[in-house]
Amino acid sequence: MANDRQMCSAMECSSDESSELSETDIDDYAERAYLDLKSGKLVARLGTDRFRCPFCPGKKKQDYRYNELLQHAVGVGASNRAAKVKANHQALAKLLKEDHADAAATLPPRQAVALSNPKKPVKDQEVFVWPWMGILANVPAEQTQGGGAILMKQLADFKPLRYTAVYGDYGYTGYGIVLFSKDWIGFKNALAFQNFFKSQHLGKMDWKETRQHGHYVFGWLAKEEDYKSNDPVGIFLSANGDLKTVSDLEQEMSSKTDNLIATLTQQITAKSKYAQELECKWNQMNLSLQRAVEEGDLLRKRYNEEMRNMQSAAHEHMHRVFQETDKLRKQLVEKESYIQRRSSQLNELVAQTDMERRKLEEERKKNADQNDSLNMARIEQQKADERAIQLLEKHKKEKEAALNKMLQLERQVDEKQKLELDIEQLKGKLEVVKHMEGEGVDVKKRSEELTAELNKRIEEMEDLEALNQTLVIKERMTNDEIQDAKKELISGLSELLGPRSNIGIKRMGELDEKPFLLACKQRYGKDAEMEALKLCSAWQEQLKDANWHPFKIVTTGEMTEQVIDDNDEKLAGLKKQLGEEVYKAVTTALLEINEYNASGSYVVSELWNNKENRKASVTEAIQHVLKQWKAQKRRR
Repeated sequence: MANDRQMCSAMECSSDESSELSETDIDDYAERAYLDLKSGKLVARLGTDRFRCPFCPGKKKQDYRYNELLQHAVGVGASNRAAKVKANHQALAKLLKEDHADAAATLPPRQAVALSNPKKPVKDQEVFVWPWMGILANVPAEQTQGGGAILMKQLADFKPLRYTAVYGDYGYTGYGIVLFSKDWIGFKNALAFQNFFKSQHLGKMDWKETRQHGHYVFGWLAKEEDYKSNDPVGIFLSANGDLKTVSDLEQEMSSKTDNLIATLTQQITAKSKYAQELECKWNQMNLSLQRAVEEGDLLRKRYNEEMRNMQSAAHEHMHRVFQETDKLRKQLVEKESYIQRRSSQLNELVAQTDMERRKLEEERKKNADQNDSLNMARIEQQKADERAIQLLEKHKKEKEAALNKMLQLERQVDEKQKLELDIEQLKGKLEVVKHMEGEGVDVKKRSEELTAELNKRIEEMEDLEALNQTLVIKERMTNDEIQDAKKELISGLSELLGPRSNIGIKRMGELDEKPFLLACKQRYGKDAEMEALKLCSAWQEQLKDANWHPFKIVTTGEMTEQVIDDNDEKLAGLKKQLGEEVYKAVTTALLEINEYNASGSYVVSELWNNKENRKASVTEAIQHVLKQWKAQKRRR
C-alpha cells in the first residue's frame, strides 16, 4: 500500500511543462514560430556568420556560429523537452536550413559536409518495441484481476490503453505488459512511464541489481533486449510487436503522410473539377430555364393580344348584325303600321254603290294578303337572324375552344419543359450528394429525399405527357374537321366566290397566262395566243415534275428557309427567252406548290382574300357569304 501511494503521488507531481501544448499541435505551432522568425519579429541572425537563439534568452551564451546554432536547434527539437520548446527549436532549425543556408558556405569543407548529413541523436538509434509497451515486474496476482483495473487506475496519468498479465508454462509469471497508443503521444507517455519508475529507483537496472524486491512494482520501457529474450515476456513481445527505431518510425510516418497528402490532393482536384463541371451544367440549365420562361411570357403576351383582337372583331361584327336586324325590324313595323292605318281608313268608308263595295272588298283582301306576306317575311327574317346569330355563336365558341386548346398545349409544353429541367437539376443534386460523403452530410437520407422527389417529378411528367397526347389527338381531330369543312365550303361555293369578290378561291400552283400572252405578242404576233397556250401548258407540266427542285437553303441567324435557285438552268433560260414577268409567274407558282403541296406537285384550291392578297380563313368566307345572302334578300 505504501508503494501504491508513492506511485500515485509521483504521478500527480508529473511536470506541467508538457501539458501546455499537445503533441498533435507541435507542427502547427512550429509553422507559426517559423513565420515569426522569417518576418523579423524574432531575430536569429546577428551578422554574416554570427547567430543567436531567440528562444533561450536566459542562457549566458548568445553568440553562435551557424553549425553550433543548427546543432543546438536540432538537438532540442528532438529531445524530451516541453512541446512548445521543441516546436520553437524545430522552427529555428527550419529557418537555418532554408533561409540562412548561405552561412554554411563560409564554413570549412568538412564542417559543411557534416552539416549536410547531420548525425542522428543517440536516442533515435535506440531500438524499441512498437507499438510502445511498458513492462511491469513483481506485480501481485490480486492486482491483475479485472484486466488489471487497479493498475490501470494507478497508471492513469500515463494514459495506457490496456494491461495484460504474462503467463508461462507454470502459470502467472509476475510480469505484466502495459500497452500505449502507437503515435508520438503514446511514445511520450511511455517515456514518462519509464522515467517515473527510474526516478523512484524501480527501473530495469534496479530490478536486476536488487535481490530483495519486496512488494515494490518495477517498470521500464520494452526495448530490443526484452524483445529478444526467450522468457515469457520476450515471447509475448515478439508475438505482439516489432522492433523499430524512432528514425524508422519518423520516416515511415512521413512517407504515409506524404502519400496521404498526395492522395487527398488528387481527390480534392478531381472533386473540384467535378464541382466546376456541375456548376457549368447548372448554369446551362438555369440559362435554358430563363429562356423557356421568356418564351412562355412572349407566347402569353401574343395570345392575350390575339384574344383581344378577336374579341374586338367579334364584338364589332355582332354589333353590326344587331344594327341591321333592328333596322329591318323597324321597317317591318312601319309597313305594318301603315297597312293597319290604311285598313282602318277603308273600314271607315261606306260604299255607296256595289262597284265601290267590290273595290273596297278587293282592296281590303289585297291589303290582308300583303299583311300576311309581310308577317311571313318578318317571321322568316327573324328565323334567318336567329340562324345567323346561332352560326356566329357557334363559330365564336369553336374559335375560343381552339384557342383554349392551343393555350393548354402551350401550358403543357411549358410544364413539361419545367419538369424536365427539375428532373435534370434533381439528378445533378443527387450526383453532388453522392460525392459529399464524409463532409458532415447525411448522404443516405438526402439521397432518399432527392430520389423520392425525382420519382414524383417523373410521374408528373408521365401524366403530363399522357394528357398532352390526348390533347394532341383532340387537336388533330378538330383540325381534320375544320379541313373537311373548308373543302366542303370550297366545293360548294366555287360559283358564288368569284375572282372579283373580296373572298374568292385561288388555285395555288396554277400559272398565270397573262405574262405568257404579253411576252408571246411581242415575239410571235398573230400566233401569240396559240404559242402562249403551248408554253403555259408545257411549264405547268414542268411544275408537276417531282425530280425538278430548283431551290436552295439559305440560313439567316438560326433560321433556315428554301428560296428559288437563280442559277437553275431551266429558270435562267426561261428568264432569258421570255423575260422577267414570265419568270416571276413561274417562280410564284413554284413557291405556292412548295408551300401547299410539296410532295404531290399539283394545284390546290385555297380560300383567298382578294382585297388583301392573302389566304382567307373559314370564318371570313362564311361572313362574306352571309353578307351576300342578306344583300340578295334586301333586293328581293
